[in-house]
Amino acid sequence: MNRLLLTCAATAALTACAGLLFTAPDALRAAPGAHGPNGEHLDGPASTGGTSGLARLPDGSVSVPMAAQRRMAIRTVFSKGEDAAASVELLGRVINDPNAGGLVQPMSSGRIEAAADGLPSIGQAVRKGQVLGYVRYNADPYARANQQVQLAQLRSSLEVARQRVARLESLSDTVPRKEIEAARAELTSLESSTRSTGAGLDGREPLLAPVTGVIAQANAISGQVVDARDVLFQIVDPTRLQVEATTADPGLAARIEGASLVGVDQASLSLIGAGVALRDGLMPLGFKVALEPQSGSALPLAVGQPVSVVVRLRDRSRGVVLPREAVVRNAANEPIVWIKSGAERYLPQPVQAQVLDARNVVVTQGLGDDNRVVVQGAALIAQIR
Repeated sequence: MNRLLLTCAATAALTACAGLLFTAPDALRAAPGAHGPNGEHLDGPASTGGTSGLARLPDGSVSVPMAAQRRMAIRTVFSKGEDAAASVELLGRVINDPNAGGLVQPMSSGRIEAAADGLPSIGQAVRKGQVLGYVRYNADPYARANQQVQLAQLRSSLEVARQRVARLESLSDTVPRKEIEAARAELTSLESSTRSTGAGLDGREPLLAPVTGVIAQANAISGQVVDARDVLFQIVDPTRLQVEATTADPGLAARIEGASLVGVDQASLSLIGAGVALRDGLMPLGFKVALEPQSGSALPLAVGQPVSVVVRLRDRSRGVVLPREAVVRNAANEPIVWIKSGAERYLPQPVQAQVLDARNVVVTQGLGDDNRVVVQGAALIAQIR
């Protein structure tokens, strides 16, 4: 009987020890809200480091360990509603300022000849009035033959007129003065006609730069035969450009407060005006491009380049202003933002957003105040599967 009691006591002691061993980890677990030396949440689920903790959970949320968050440079801000200007994004293209650029076209057909410094190339700076080249007049054989006959007749008449003037001047005492003056006037007219006809046969037309700028287009080669009004050179001033955008709303111009270019932060736009007639069913809007004073670099724009213009209106809308990179697309191609709901958990939140300017958007639906929204690294979180 005593031996049986001893055996039961030993079994109870072993069971108590085993229970202690199983409950020890729970007793040693940190209290809620505790932080480690590197800022990690000690009450959260332990991560094994590396990328093994990155996972898409069944409810659509994403688990990102603290170490991975630091590597991905994730940054969040608390959302706050405010009044923001309504905006519209328009399609446009860069055009040349008509007062700061120009075209070089010949007035007649002929053959291209290089200037003393050669023909200019694309990207070369030129000044107003600079000779870029010459066009040697080249008439067809029949027209050239007629001009040569006309020139021969003029030279013959010129020689007769010179002899007549000399004879009348030698008889100035007996010949009326008015006859001498008439002969001299006829001689002057024939000399001018002879010079003009001779220059037309053997002359060349200089190609002059109409403005100071940079050669943006060069279509001239030595020996090339060109026709009148062919565009040989296009000159552009890269510091004075314009943007032409189009809209289907004829009254949009009266509501514009400002504008900017998407992807070109160092450029600012100012409205020049709107057209008074539709073109292909759309109203053209003209904007002047200016370089921000603090940018200190040239505009990364080229004539003819398609651009997106964000137009800020005088209308106001209530929403949360966020950087453009905060709004990403989910698998269904819906706009979403990522909200941090825990130390290592992020929730996707569908939203409705409008473009505010070249850098920011305004979320009009889907967010409330004090949501912790990811504003940097949202695209990386969206790629976690």
